[in-house]
Amino acid sequence: MKERILAFKYWWTEPTPKGVIDSQYYWTENHQIIYLANEYVAGQAFPDDVFGNSGMTGKEHVAHAEERLRTWFSWRARFGFSEWLSNVYWNEDMVGVLLLAEFADDPEIARLASMTLDVLFVELAGHVQKGTFGSTHGRSYQKDKLNGRDEDTFSVAKLAFDQTPVPYDKADSATLLATAERYRPPEVARKIAASKATTVFRTKSSLPLDPHAPIDPDVKAPYGLTFEGEEGLMAWWGLGAQFPWQVAPTSAATVKRYDLFETTNFKQAADLASVVETADDPTIRTLASSLATQVNPGLLTQVDTYTWRSPAVMLSTAQDWRPGQRGEQDHVWQATLDPDALVFTTHPRDDVPSKDDPNANEGYWTGDGAIPRSAQHENVSISIYAPQYEGGSGVGTGAYAFTYLDETHAFFPTEHFDQVVQRDGWTIGRKGDGYVALWSARPTEWRRYAADEFTRGLTEPFDLVAKGGADDVWITEVAQAEDYDSFDAFVAAITASKPEVRSRYACPTRETCPSGGDGTGATVTYRSPSQGELTFGWTPKGTDAGLAPLTVDGKAQDLHPDGLRWDAPFAQADFDDGTYRAELGGATLALDFTKGTRRTTR
Repeated sequence: MKERILAFKYWWTEPTPKGVIDSQYYWTENHQIIYLANEYVAGQAFPDDVFGNSGMTGKEHVAHAEERLRTWFSWRARFGFSEWLSNVYWNEDMVGVLLLAEFADDPEIARLASMTLDVLFVELAGHVQKGTFGSTHGRSYQKDKLNGRDEDTFSVAKLAFDQTPVPYDKADSATLLATAERYRPPEVARKIAASKATTVFRTKSSLPLDPHAPIDPDVKAPYGLTFEGEEGLMAWWGLGAQFPWQVAPTSAATVKRYDLFETTNFKQAADLASVVETADDPTIRTLASSLATQVNPGLLTQVDTYTWRSPAVMLSTAQDWRPGQRGEQDHVWQATLDPDALVFTTHPRDDVPSKDDPNANEGYWTGDGAIPRSAQHENVSISIYAPQYEGGSGVGTGAYAFTYLDETHAFFPTEHFDQVVQRDGWTIGRKGDGYVALWSARPTEWRRYAADEFTRGLTEPFDLVAKGGADDVWITEVAQAEDYDSFDAFVAAITASKPEVRSRYACPTRETCPSGGDGTGATVTYRSPSQGELTFGWTPKGTDAGLAPLTVDGKAQDLHPDGLRWDAPFAQADFDDGTYRAELGGATLALDFTKGTRRTTR
């Protein structure tokens, strides 16, 4: 074991052994903390030994990791997590951070780790519904989206909050938390998760970056950051920003220096290798700008999330986030009634996966087509799908090939609901005291599955497809039994509203409209029985009007409020500040990352 630890390559700047193609992925937000935590603890365990791959002593590895860990903790405190509310990668974050909270000898590093875990657990607590982390997610997968108990975070949420009688399915970070001696989640997080109040929790996470902005060779990174060097790569590659023109010169230099086009993760874009090898920085920027839509599918730029939660149902949305651009693993909205009764829509990249190899075509349920323009107010959300690129217009293979299906669809597993009614274009379900209603501007039908196609064991209709084009509008409203005299009353109220949609499609110009759209933009009017008249829209680029706001009874809603990091009745924090406060039922949490102080009461 010691031999393996001393021989390991802990960071991409270390030498790669001869004859080895290093396809380890060091750069995402979660990979950074895992590699750095491992390096720190390994160096701490063997301080005087020389590590064979790097030639550094254990003490030198501790110093190397500590510098970068302090940067990573500072960014999470100031900007949150670019992989926002991820029911996959927050599990990985917790593993790395908990390792440091438990085993770092330096009390300051251990305390920063504990404080970062506090932030994770409060956000997790505010976005769980009956044990399911059923929010919008920066990154998620087919497995984690189709059933709450398959989420990688399910077990740790069950251990921390005990919200569900569903048994543990796997261990993951829950085992580390259960055996932890130093760290315990703050009591206020447990009370937030258990709260029966109906609340709205808004968050802002990640960094702003627009790959479509005009090229400026003197561009400055926001918040005192840099686009250059190793620190620039940590910041921007950590949120999937390898190819925006602002970062592209540094990315190109790094790809060349470390032969990354040979690795598994960069091979998809290897068609660009010959250009990258010879081009100067202005040419690299121009190329990156011209391919901005194609080469940034995994870009996790700044996001504003909005989550309405009641005891019976939760609705969560990423507000107006990268609309029309290529997606990759992002999950823009979801309604959650329990671990089984989940509803969401996607624009699929791939065909239905096969039963024999369901992960081969994850792009059907993960989505990975175009990201909708979505907005939510209280218990109502509207999503407009309008791809801003032609299908198959990409470069390379995989995500960069840019194929997509000319349809959108919803996951609505009817066998996990107590009642389902379809009427006047609406599909409406009840699970216990929770209600959800879903409407599509295009006609919908249940997809019929062949015996060799993947259904995750579902035998009743679950895949509601809107065929005929990748452009569509989906409206969702949720409620609970106490809001109406009966489920029938909810159905009657919902179907009495006749949503109005003009020109589903919004494309960059009339001349480049895919799928025959007319380029006039989309407008939606929905008269909600609970919230009044909502309007939303999408005006094509190049017009003076810009993107239409979400309005409620004529009043525009702020989808991107300045300054907030957390905003909820039980949690407050300012963006780029590093101080957090949560309070509920007499339990409190106060964090100040600048001072390194953590105060909790029960």
